Amino acid sequence: MSARFAQLGGRGRLGAPERPDFALVGLLRIPEVQSSPWISLSRRVLFAIALLCTAAIVVFLGRSGYNDNADGSVSLLDAFYYATVSLSTTGYGDIAPVTDSARLVNIFVITPLRVLFLIVLVGTTLAVLTERSRQALKIQRWRRTVRNHTVVVGYGTKGRTAIDAMLGDGVQPADIVVVDTDAVSLEAASTAGLVTVHGTATQSDVLRLAGVQNAASVIVATNRDDTAVLVTLTARELTKKAKIVASIRESENTHLLRQSGADSVVVSSETTGRLLGIATTTPSVVEMMEDLLTPEHGFAVAEREVEPGEVGGSPRHLSDIVLGVVRSGELIRVGEPAVDALETGDKLLYIRRAR
Repeated sequence: MSARFAQLGGRGRLGAPERPDFALVGLLRIPEVQSSPWISLSRRVLFAIALLCTAAIVVFLGRSGYNDNADGSVSLLDAFYYATVSLSTTGYGDIAPVTDSARLVNIFVITPLRVLFLIVLVGTTLAVLTERSRQALKIQRWRRTVRNHTVVVGYGTKGRTAIDAMLGDGVQPADIVVVDTDAVSLEAASTAGLVTVHGTATQSDVLRLAGVQNAASVIVATNRDDTAVLVTLTARELTKKAKIVASIRESENTHLLRQSGADSVVVSSETTGRLLGIATTTPSVVEMMEDLLTPEHGFAVAEREVEPGEVGGSPRHLSDIVLGVVRSGELIRVGEPAVDALETGDKLLYIRRAR
């Protein structure tokens, strides 16, 4: 299988050097925390005032080393005046304010006008440089700390629905990374607060950029079955511990996904077909299935640990409606003799009312 994958050109550059963080701006996007522009402007003004006060205090503490041509001494007002003209890069000319009133006007009127002029003159350039620097720093911090997240390959209908289900179960948007080649889809994912990576997931360096090697799970929601096989094989080469769940259209490709390393395979066309067939005779069953698959309201299927007081008892005697027991990683349905007595470490699959 690996030889076939290499012939198709999907192996990726396993030995390719890792790109620096600043080169990833535009490929890897960390969502911004949205805030009011007035709040952002107020923060910048307060920061500028803090710098001005710091400079004035430094000058005032070392006032013995300064000389004022007006009266020979440097007061606190003189220190603030000196800091103001220094931070604004004004310098000294043949006209200099010497009275207190003139210096107050220079501090509270002239300097704000000068700052506004500088903002208009270089504001755009500074904004672009600052944004790229901030993104580079955020990428560096994110790559250093990201662990146990979920990588979703494909932000189409299947990928978006899978993410909605995870968010409904309490997963944080920052713990989900979307990999796609469509810029419009990535923009929508970023707006939803998700981390995005622009690139094809059949290449190992793109999946590395998404942190697959440290991920807890990978969801493959591509539009083509052959692409799903290539992505699954590439992801499994990079991580042995992550749970890989893949969606395909045709059931005949299920064994290919299994051989490539997928832990679970969902056949979308057959699942939809079964629901369509059931809906013709018992539409209420389909309605209940949709309710169970929608975690935001109604009922939902959940998993929890067996509590100490439940060990030794039967899951059929619990207040929760238990569907199955997960023991040592294996699902055992309720009613089988193996789960007549619950054991420590078991997990219960039960129906709960959605939050």
